[in-house]
Amino acid sequence: MRTRWDYTELAQAYLKRPNYAASAIDAMLERAFVQAPAPACDVGAGVAHLTLELLARGLTVVPVEPNDAMRRLGQERTRARFPATVWVEGTGEQTGQAGGAFSLVTFGSSFNVTDRQRALAEAARILQPRGWFACLYNHRDLHDPLQDRIERTIRDHIPEYEYGSRREDQTPAIDESGLFGPVHVLEGSVLHRQSRADCLEAWRSHATLQRQAGARFDEVIQSIAAQLDALPGQVVEVPYTTRVWLAQAI
Repeated sequence: MRTRWDYTELAQAYLKRPNYAASAIDAMLERAFVQAPAPACDVGAGVAHLTLELLARGLTVVPVEPNDAMRRLGQERTRARFPATVWVEGTGEQTGQAGGAFSLVTFGSSFNVTDRQRALAEAARILQPRGWFACLYNHRDLHDPLQDRIERTIRDHIPEYEYGSRREDQTPAIDESGLFGPVHVLEGSVLHRQSRADCLEAWRSHATLQRQAGARFDEVIQSIAAQLDALPGQVVEVPYTTRVWLAQAI
C-alpha cells in the first residue's frame, strides 16, 4: 500500500529500535481500564514493537501496517509467540476495521506520519463507546552527554534540523478533533543498550534525519560514527523517555 513515506528500505533497521517503557504501557492500560482479553488495534504497527507488548499483556490485537516489508517482519515476530495474530494492510486514515470494534486504538511512533485529524476520526469510528485512543513515542534524552554531542553534530551539518510533530505535544491535535475527552500524558523511562554497529544502523534508519539531510546524509552518518568510535566500549547506552497521550472517546 502506497503512503506518503516509503519505509521499505528502513524496515530491517527498525528491528534495532528500542522497546517502549513497560511502565508507560502499564500506566496507559491501567488508566484506560483496559484488561485482557480486550480488543485493541495497533495502527502503524511497523515491526511489532508495541504490538508484542500489548499481546504479552493478554490483549487481543489487530496490527494494521501499510508497508509490506514492515508488515512481513512484524508477522514473523508475532508468529513465534502469538500465532493467532492476524495482520492487516491499512493506514491510520483507513484501517479497514469495523466500526465500534475496539476498546483501545494505539499509534506507536506512527501518529506523526498520518493526517492526524483524519486518523483521529478513524480511531473514533472503530472504537467502542467510551473507548480509548493513545499515541506513543520514544524520545531520546537529549541531556545525556552522548546524545547532546550527537545533536550538536547533526546541527553542524543541518542548522535548520527539526523533529517535526513527533516531539510536539499531541494534546492540541487531539483536542482539535472534538472527538475525545481530556488528554492524559504519561511517561516512563527505558535504557536501550546496543552495539556501536547497531546504534549506527539505527541512525541510518532515521527517516526524519534522512529526509532533511538529503545529499548531506552520508556526511552526518560519518560524523555520528566518529562520535561512537570515540566511546570506550562496544556497548552504547541510550536513555529514552516513552511519552503517551491518552484520551477517551466522547
